[in-house]
Amino acid sequence: MFKIVILQRFYNLSDEQAEYQINDRLSFMRFLRLNLCDDVPDARTIWLFKDKLAQSEVGEELFELFKRLLEEKSLIANEGSIIDASFVEVPKQRNKRDENNDIKNGKTPEEWEKEENVHKLSQKDTDARWTKKNNVNYYGYKDHVKVDRDSKLITKYEVTDASVHDSQVLDKLLDEDDEGKTVHADSAYVGQEETIEKKKVIDMIHEKGYKNKPLTEEEKASNKMKSKMRVRVEHVFGFIENSMNGSFIRSIGIVRARLNIGLMNLTYNIFRYLFLTRA
Repeated sequence: MFKIVILQRFYNLSDEQAEYQINDRLSFMRFLRLNLCDDVPDARTIWLFKDKLAQSEVGEELFELFKRLLEEKSLIANEGSIIDASFVEVPKQRNKRDENNDIKNGKTPEEWEKEENVHKLSQKDTDARWTKKNNVNYYGYKDHVKVDRDSKLITKYEVTDASVHDSQVLDKLLDEDDEGKTVHADSAYVGQEETIEKKKVIDMIHEKGYKNKPLTEEEKASNKMKSKMRVRVEHVFGFIENSMNGSFIRSIGIVRARLNIGLMNLTYNIFRYLFLTRA
């Protein structure tokens, strides 16, 4: 069942598509060690398995378990980290304006709590949020990651709704392993001097220009130099978006989102591990 979940995350398949593709592809059956005469778990069984994982909150434990293997193989250099965040979208909700206002205020719309609407409520994601970046609207969550500078393996992650600013999670991503090491990030993380000092890391965050205070030539040169290392995190998100068919999940609620995003990061690390050990 866990192998099915990994297949789902790598190919970004729905539960129904996972059932269909397992029945259709011999390569999937070989990977799962199923014979043609074996029963294939149906979509409902796959959903229930993932829901049990989500409710047990074992996503981070699974991620850490594989991370320990990576450390044992000396694949994580721990010479510096890169931090960034990416949107993970979910199916858009079609709510009324007053319903959205209630959700933003942390309330559940009264209409949804009525007995006759119990099934409607179960299909409403009250944890996901809208946000805008570069004049593009996004709805869902954010995957905040810390990536090993040299291996491009994800070493830590946090999941929030999409409206949370990238810099607000910096404190949670940095830990004792980062002390005395460089931390690269884009200008979205400017203003976190207190966290940088508390965590005792070497600040390699990009300088930020302002309306009446543009970047100096020296700052531009510094940013260009820092970009040569920071850009490596884009390779991580590029693999997820292209090879893993995008960072889109079909679950409802942040509990299930944490599991699915954690599995997405774990699946990336598995394939990165295969690349590093075969190179």
